[in-house]
Amino acid sequence: MAKVEVSIEDDGWNSLSFIKLIERACSVTLEQLGIDSRFQISVLGCSDSRIATLNSEFRNKEEVTNVLSWPAEERLAQKPGILPPKPKFLEKHENELGDLAFAYNFCVEEAKLAGRLPTDHLTHLAVHGTMHLLGFDHILEKDAVLMEGIEIRILKKLGIEDPYK
Repeated sequence: MAKVEVSIEDDGWNSLSFIKLIERACSVTLEQLGIDSRFQISVLGCSDSRIATLNSEFRNKEEVTNVLSWPAEERLAQKPGILPPKPKFLEKHENELGDLAFAYNFCVEEAKLAGRLPTDHLTHLAVHGTMHLLGFDHILEKDAVLMEGIEIRILKKLGIEDPYK
């Protein structure tokens, strides 16, 4: 099981078994990518207003979003469409992958609009965010195809339908 440190600022997250769901999604993502499960991920379950503040502060975007990620270090792939380098777990080091933040109302509304269960949508966002911590991106088409394909495979392992259909 991945080491996930969770802080909940919006009580709405408790109705979705946030901690259990996040731990499972992060753990299965690391397992499926062959990454040591002892890496630490810090997660914040917050409100829309809090994530809008974080988005403005760190990305200069004055808007609410579903999930934000802050990798502990950059691990971008050398070329579009290939896997980023895997982090190496080093004994007696902190071995942090980074931080994730999720906005409660935005995520629940997004799930509703997509006709998905909020728990399935949150699981997908947790997988997606964890992959960003590992250096995956979706700005370029080749990278998006790679990332989405891996997400679909991980979500299937978690019993969740392809969100890109």
